[in-house]
Formats: sequence, structure tokens, C-alpha cells
Amino acid sequence: MRFRPAVPTHLSDHNDLAPVDDHRPNTRRWATRAAYSPVMVVVSLLALIGILAYGWFLLNPGNRGDLLPWLLVVAAEAILVFHALMAMWTMLSASDPRSFAFHAAKDRLYDADANAELADTDDATEWPLHLADEPADVDVLITVYGEPLDVIRRTATAALAIRGAHGTWILDDGRSDAVRDLAAELGCHYVRRLTNHGAKAGNVNNALTVAKAPYFVILDADFVPRPEFLEETLPFMADPNVALVQTPQTYGNMHNIISRGAGYMQTMFYRFIQPGRNSFNAAFSVGTNVLYRRSAVLDIGGLYVDSKSEDVWTSLTLHERGWRSVYIPATLAVGDAPETIEAYTKQQQRWATGGFEILFTHVPLSPRRRLTLDQRLMYFVTASHYLTGIAPGLLLFVPALEIFFDLRPVNLTVGPLEWFGFYAGFYLLQVLLAALTMGTFRWEVMMLAQCSFPIYLRALRNAFVGADTKWSVTGATGRSSSPFNFMIPQVLVWVFLLGTTAVSIYRDMTLGYLNIATFWNGINLIALSAFMAVAFGEQAGLRGRRATMPPSPDPLPLPPEPIGEQVEMLDRSAIERARDDVASLLAGRAAQQDGSPEPDETGPRPQPIHRRAIAPGDTPNPLSEVSR
Repeated sequence: MRFRPAVPTHLSDHNDLAPVDDHRPNTRRWATRAAYSPVMVVVSLLALIGILAYGWFLLNPGNRGDLLPWLLVVAAEAILVFHALMAMWTMLSASDPRSFAFHAAKDRLYDADANAELADTDDATEWPLHLADEPADVDVLITVYGEPLDVIRRTATAALAIRGAHGTWILDDGRSDAVRDLAAELGCHYVRRLTNHGAKAGNVNNALTVAKAPYFVILDADFVPRPEFLEETLPFMADPNVALVQTPQTYGNMHNIISRGAGYMQTMFYRFIQPGRNSFNAAFSVGTNVLYRRSAVLDIGGLYVDSKSEDVWTSLTLHERGWRSVYIPATLAVGDAPETIEAYTKQQQRWATGGFEILFTHVPLSPRRRLTLDQRLMYFVTASHYLTGIAPGLLLFVPALEIFFDLRPVNLTVGPLEWFGFYAGFYLLQVLLAALTMGTFRWEVMMLAQCSFPIYLRALRNAFVGADTKWSVTGATGRSSSPFNFMIPQVLVWVFLLGTTAVSIYRDMTLGYLNIATFWNGINLIALSAFMAVAFGEQAGLRGRRATMPPSPDPLPLPPEPIGEQVEMLDRSAIERARDDVASLLAGRAAQQDGSPEPDETGPRPQPIHRRAIAPGDTPNPLSEVSR
């Protein structure tokens, strides 16, 4: 027996999540283009030829110029060539992860007899889910840390509307009474902690002490899930070796330069790279829009808490334990990309620091890693990926060496046309491939790629010395008064390039010809000038908003940052009261069991709508609060 999903009453017809047809979800097309289009394969092969030819040109001893600029070019281009080759290999390895077993499990996801009993309401959110003819309970965990209430409401409302019976939990690390009231209004479970130990991963691990479903979904507060989320992910769990099912991060707010650039930067990864990693069992979690098997997470002791990139570390640990991961290129949740230079800088620095931590502390290529050779290589690519963001910074200074010191990376016997032919074969085909991937050429991506090297250098330093990285909300618009506070290195480099270009133009006018170093220095200056223009526009917008805003009272204190970022001040009196509440509650239960008089009830008692979380082993946890 089949039932047509009902339209959730709490979703507007104008909401993006409102159903647009009467068909079952399994009749809808896969939400992305296939990786194996003939044009894509041809361009990929041409790009591969261009990569190899350019690498041969650079390493040919007959073309080598002065040592210092040649080493800078070789170091930067070696990073780019290696990662381009790995991207080609991974992309061409992609395949559809939906096997016969997946389709069989999906067809039996709902039990017809159980659904028949619910036919009077036809509420798809109450349909029991089944795997291998056994009930499959699911918890949807929404991690919250100071996001606006309207953002949390949007995500929680959509999570409640996911088809298939499930529990919806709001995990509030911001400890906001307003968020607790919102959870009660919507009918969500609510969990808060008195500490922020372990940041987001610690928040989830704490919730797992009370959310006991064998499968759980993690959603960031700004990612709105689609109703078919569980229908497209849960069937993969029919394979008992699958630990996680990851879906893409798709952004719905790409309405300014920063958000478009940041969003489109992820397009190739989610559309082509992650699907290819399925072939090597190396697709990793990105921290949101992901379904986990609880037993797999417990097998590794919970989500990894010693890094802000807990998602990659958790995936790596699961793979070392022999678990499988699956990535599906279907848009099942839509979130917010960073909209400001501040938000973009913090996001990229956090991600890059996590990758470099793996590179320095875990050494993916080490034979001590309990991974296959393919997995070691894939994780090495992941850990070293942000070196590709440092490479443009090295290349920025090569023209200056020629302008000021007459030092060239290639000798004078190499003509400009010969050099340009090899260079174009590498870079222009890369640009063409990226344009095919994103559907169009995005200059915003080129600008951010050229101007983000100070962010990744700082992340490299943080990972090398073990410095901590502050946690921040990815989609936050930022609280800084000026974007220039987060781009001081870029401003200094822009001033340097401006002066260098002026000197170079004067020299070329004196000599009577245009030097190629002047041309490339000008290109670099244009890219940084565009970034500066974005910053000036953002600052002007901030000033305009401040001018039109009415005076406001003193703001409420922000939620404390996760432990490790600052000295954490605990409310000892609150902890003692919580312990007394737990002791009183346990004593009352013991008194009821043995028939002895209950303890004195004249003192304060816990609120009846709350109970304290009980950690594994039935150990009371006085640092958590749960509302059901």
C-alpha cells in the first residue's frame, strides 16, 4: 500500500520546502548532473595533458632561469599540479553509490501495515521507518551556538517536516532561554550544557547521552533540510558496515560577491570530488547534512573533540576502524554561505587549520595508519589541500624579483609565446573545467583564490605551533566594525604591488617595451584591487546600517566561546544546585521503591518539565539540561 505525502500544515506554499508535485520522492530525478558527460571527460583529459606538459616545461633543465624565482615557481606550481592531477583522477573515478541493495531498502523503508493505521491523519512525519524489516528510529540533532532565532526556527520547522517518524532535538550550546522557549513552542526536544567542552562535537556527544536512536542526523542551525532527507539517506544503512552518509553543503544566500565566491568554491568538491572518493571509501563528513550510525560513533568513543575540524577527524577515525562512508550528490539541505570578509576569513581559517592538523599530527601517508593505500592518499590530499591557497601568495612575488633584481624563473632563450603556450595549456584548461563544473565562469572564485593566501598561512602557523582557533558561526555576518580588520596582510600586499607596478611601468617606458613581469604584476594588482573594492563596499554598507539603526540598549553578553579558546568561568553555585537536584531526585526514587518516607520537600525542587541528562552507565550528568 502506498500513501501520498501530505503537505505539512506549518509550511507556506511560498516556502522552498513546500512540495511542488504529487509524486513519490523516489520518482524524482537525482538532484545533480552526472559526472560522466562526454564533454566533461574530454575536457578533463585535455586538462590532464596540459598539466603534464606544463610540469615537463618547468622541470626541463634547459628552461631553468635564476634559482630563487625558479624555486618559488616550481614549489607553487608543484602543489597546484599535484592537486590538479589528484582531482582529475578522483573525478574520473566517480560512480553512483545507489546499488540494488539501496533501492531494495528504499522500497521497503515504510511498512504498509503500519502506515495503514496512520492513514486517518496521512501525516508522513509519523510514518515508521524500517531497515531489513526492523524498526529504524532516527534522531535529528540541530546544533545551535548563538544563531538568530528566526534562523533556528526555519531549520527546526523543516526538520520536523522530514518524512518518516523521527525525533527532533535542538542542542543549544548558547544556553539561551529564548531558544528553549522556541523548542517548546515547536515541539522539539531541547538540550543545553553548562560548559562548551569539545565545541560542536562535544555538544553532539553530550546529546547522544539522552538521544538514543540507532541513527542520527546532524544539521547546523542554518541548514534547512528537505522533507525527503531520510528517504534518500537512511536506505544506505541497510549495509551494516556503513557508518555515515554525507550530502552536499548547498547555499541559498549567494547574493553578494563574498557569498557567491565562497559558495561556488565548494561546487567542484561537492559535485565531483566527493562522489569520486566513494570509490576509495574515503568520502568524509563535513559536519552537517550527515546521517550517522550510532553504534559506529560509539565504536570510536564519540565524535572527535580535539579539533575544530571534528568532521574530518571523525571520518578518518571511522575509516581506520574499518567502517564505510557514503557520499550522495543530492541537495537535501540548503544553508548559508559566509556573506562578509570576516565570516569568510574565520570559516576558511578554521577549515584549513583542521586540515593542517591532520597533515602534521596524523601524517596520513604513514604506514602506521590503519588505512588502505587509496585512503592514505585521499586523506593526504585533504590535509594538504589548503596549500593550494598558499601557492598564489608565492607567485605574487616572482614578478617583483624580475622588476627589482632582474631575476627570472625561466631563461631568456624561452620566448614569450613558447612560455604562454605551456602556461595556457595548464591554466586555461583548468579555468574551462571549473566553468563547466559550475555552469559558468565565476570571477568571484578567482578573486578569493588569489587573495586568501594570508588566511591559509595563518592556519598553517596555527597548526604547526598548536595554537587554538576560535569557533564561529559559519553563516554569521560578523560583528566587526570594519572588514579591513581581517585583511591587513592583503592591504599591505596591495600597497606593495601598487608601488611595484608603478616602478615597473616607469622602467618599461624608459626601455621602450612592455616586460612580461609588468603584465603579471598588473594582473595580481587587479585581483587584489577587486578584493579591496569589495571591502570598501562592505564597510560602506556597515556605516549605512549603523546610521539608520535606532539607539539600542547595552547588548546581552555573548555566549561563552568553546573551551580552549578562553578561560572558561563556571557557575559553581549552579553546578552545586544541579547536583543537589539530582541527589534529591534519586533519593525520592529510592524512597518510593523501599516504601520509606520521602525526603523533606520544603526545599527547592527541579522544574517538572525538565530532567537531568544521564550519561552512559546511568551516571548522572549535572552539567546538562534536557526538555522533552
